[in-house]
Amino acid sequence: MNRDKHIWEGWTVGDFIDELNPSFRMIQNNHIPTIIKGFKSKEELKQWVKDNQPYYKKHIPEVYKYFLSKTNL
Repeated sequence: MNRDKHIWEGWTVGDFIDELNPSFRMIQNNHIPTIIKGFKSKEELKQWVKDNQPYYKKHIPEVYKYFLSKTNL
């Protein structure tokens, strides 16, 4: 994966991953009170990634695949 791939207005794949990673880890490890207790499906994860990316609300395959690889889905 190319973390330096430009996605939108100076944001790279790596920037989006770094921005989402703390929240993702807390959800996966149930460290915060949330409706989501880990991700139950690939589609749920895909939607969460897209919804929680800052500024850019379109699917970024590289970002989704990175987080998918960190789950047991």
